[in-house]
Amino acid sequence: MSEEKIYLYPIWVRIWHWLNAISFLALVLSGISMQYASSGFSIIPFELSVTMHNITGIAVTFLTLIFIIVNRFTDNGFYYNMTTKTLATRLFNQSKYYLYGKFKGEKPPYPISMKRKFNPLQRLAYVVVMYIFMPLLIISGIGLFFPEIIPAKVFAMNGILLTAVLHVIMGFLCSLFLVVHLYLCTMGSSVGALFKGMITGYHQ
Repeated sequence: MSEEKIYLYPIWVRIWHWLNAISFLALVLSGISMQYASSGFSIIPFELSVTMHNITGIAVTFLTLIFIIVNRFTDNGFYYNMTTKTLATRLFNQSKYYLYGKFKGEKPPYPISMKRKFNPLQRLAYVVVMYIFMPLLIISGIGLFFPEIIPAKVFAMNGILLTAVLHVIMGFLCSLFLVVHLYLCTMGSSVGALFKGMITGYHQ
């Protein structure tokens, strides 16, 4: 008996997802290359890295704005609504499933449906990354692109240095999310099922 397929990812979501993924990967790659250029290690030539980082930074900014605006004015935002009631219990149950239950053949505690696109851990992670980490990454990036707008001192610290540190930390956290996201995407009904879903639009 075949598993039920649910059409969860309309074409615009899939296009946005892949554009954002490609842009962010290019942003990370160029950022790492720039970060270590002074040590003699360079994935990409420095001048190209700067240009690539600026262009993909603009792309990620634009795509993040689309994400926030679309979720504000369409039904897609429903999937990102957070409720604190029993949140700790739901997060514990989902974590236990990922760490233990999945490997014992247990059924997921919060199966995906048309009304529940994400499990509690996914929803929390997406909200934190897309509504906190990414805006901070973008704002700090804009500040570094236009350093004249950064205050000379922030909490008695050098404003540009503080902005650069914030940018690096947010970049690291968003990159860490990407790695975890890719790993968890292998935990569908088969290793490639969730990746396939972001191509066909169907969750299985």
